[in-house]
Amino acid sequence: MTAINETILRAILGAVDEGIHAVDVEGRTIFYNQPAARMDGLEVDEVVGRHVLEVFPSLSPETSTLLQVIRTGRPVTDQQQTFTNFKGRRITTVNSTIPIMVGHKLVGALEVSKDITMLKRMADRIVSLQALLSHRHEGIPRPRHSRLYTLDDIVGRSQAMLLLKRSIGKAALTASPVLISGETGTGKELVAQAIHSEGPRSCRPFIAQNCAAVPETLLESMVFGTARGAFTGARDRPGFFELADQGTLYLDELNSMPLGLQAKLLRAVEESAVVRLGEARRRPVDVRLLASVSSDPVANVTQGRLRQDLYYRLNVVSLRLPPLRERKEDIPLLAEHFLAKHGPALGGVPVRLAPEVMSMLLSHDWPGNVRELEHAIEGALNLLDGDELTVEHLPPSLRAPAEPGPAAEPVLPLRQALERLEASLIERALSRHQGNVARTARELDIPRQTLQYRMKALGLNCPSPGR
Repeated sequence: MTAINETILRAILGAVDEGIHAVDVEGRTIFYNQPAARMDGLEVDEVVGRHVLEVFPSLSPETSTLLQVIRTGRPVTDQQQTFTNFKGRRITTVNSTIPIMVGHKLVGALEVSKDITMLKRMADRIVSLQALLSHRHEGIPRPRHSRLYTLDDIVGRSQAMLLLKRSIGKAALTASPVLISGETGTGKELVAQAIHSEGPRSCRPFIAQNCAAVPETLLESMVFGTARGAFTGARDRPGFFELADQGTLYLDELNSMPLGLQAKLLRAVEESAVVRLGEARRRPVDVRLLASVSSDPVANVTQGRLRQDLYYRLNVVSLRLPPLRERKEDIPLLAEHFLAKHGPALGGVPVRLAPEVMSMLLSHDWPGNVRELEHAIEGALNLLDGDELTVEHLPPSLRAPAEPGPAAEPVLPLRQALERLEASLIERALSRHQGNVARTARELDIPRQTLQYRMKALGLNCPSPGR
């Protein structure tokens, strides 16, 4: 490689956001960019020229992904690694490492890293908090309905909601998996909690996790747990399945879970057992699984976001939550519920809604569903200076009149639409030929007599004879 090419390459590698660390075949650093230095809490010149194990003494030839690739010559993809630098700082990264080859000779290894230290800490805290809330560390069952919604918390008297409540009440008494579908803001977790609270597991743990809120690299360890040595820095830790033993595990936004992890989830459900990350031992669990998606489950299967076999396994009981626009008769009841819920918390007196407010609430389309309605009323109460909530207190998105779209053209019967098109074509052809019927007929590739007949039928002006 020429000096200028090496300069260009170093400039490129130094400009990327990910950490780049390259070592020679002996394990000594030959390139280390600034993002990697920030990630590891070091300076570039503290690393370049030094051996990996000298800079990161908590690693070993077996646990260092760079040294592993040098030893085997095989790439490592998306491997989590927790290590401590020589200054004592603890870092967790996800690494993809490849061998550097010159011809057929291995000359080093290059690693691309992403810092997930804070995410790892967050994940550990979530698991610890879930364990604390489930009382698994003390073996104490959760008090019935403690901090969880029940069937009585589901507000609505529309036919759709009455049917949904009956279905929830029946489903709660079984141990079958439930797949809940509904747009954002329709109350999927409320329903999941109600199923748990109304069933025989109500005194046992209820563990909930949004699959879209956790990076793929951490989700597996959070759901299934980790064994010591699963990756560098891994500790023995139960996952959500074990924390929910004898109780309920609710996985929201299931379609955000990677397909490979969905396969492992399917096996856990079918075998009633989990295998921690980095362990071969099967651990029996008794968990009722609830899951939800924010869009049509069948469409998620068709589009490849949800495994078909997992869908059929979880869709034993299927509950669809209607969007608010399909049950607008519940809006007055919901509005009163949210006034009573948020009014006292804001130190206000009992509040009434101005008639025009209710009219506006009923006319809105509510793309954010019940959550949007609740936030609109809570926000209005913050601006209230009396005992009547008026239009002026509502969010601008509700007060702004809908912008008129372009006027839609009337849909004509097919026969009439075809006649209009035919007349337009004939008129334009006649214009091009200064009204000469013979030349117009030749352009349109029809007999002259047919053209004259169609002109008469369509009410078009016929030129004088001879033209």
